[in-house]
Amino acid sequence: MFARPSDRFFVTLVRDWFNFLPVFGSLNAGMGRVDSSTAYQLAADAVLLLHALFVVFVVSGLILILVGGALGWAWVRLRWFRMTHLAAIGVVVVQSWLGAICPLTTLESVLRTRAGESGYPGSFIAHWVEVLLYYQAPAWVFVVCYTVFGALVIAAWFWVRPRRPKKGFGS
Repeated sequence: MFARPSDRFFVTLVRDWFNFLPVFGSLNAGMGRVDSSTAYQLAADAVLLLHALFVVFVVSGLILILVGGALGWAWVRLRWFRMTHLAAIGVVVVQSWLGAICPLTTLESVLRTRAGESGYPGSFIAHWVEVLLYYQAPAWVFVVCYTVFGALVIAAWFWVRPRRPKKGFGS
């Protein structure tokens, strides 16, 4: 049933993870018979979801910072939120400058390959832009887009300044 010894460990890990989450109660009964390709496919889908949420955080974060700054929303000035947002886009920009593929893309591709599916030929964003918009662009276009977006996040740091943490309770 298992192609590699690591498959048995991985399937057990995925099954136990699903047993831990009560939201998947209806799946728990069938997880005892799950094969390795199903486990890898579920894990790849979880990585895809995480990756999509990361992209949504980065893109919507900037929009919310700018709108919230204009409307006086205090939470968009929280330093931890702003630092997290800046770090997230910073990682993306540096990766693109170095020509590196995102580790989440690599992980998902490996998991999909182990599940018997095909992985991505390039980056996550390039793949989904092509799938969603039927648009192909050279890698440098994405590097420029990431860099411009990162510059906008840095500019937003000055347009909507984060507030300094208050001393005392809750800081």
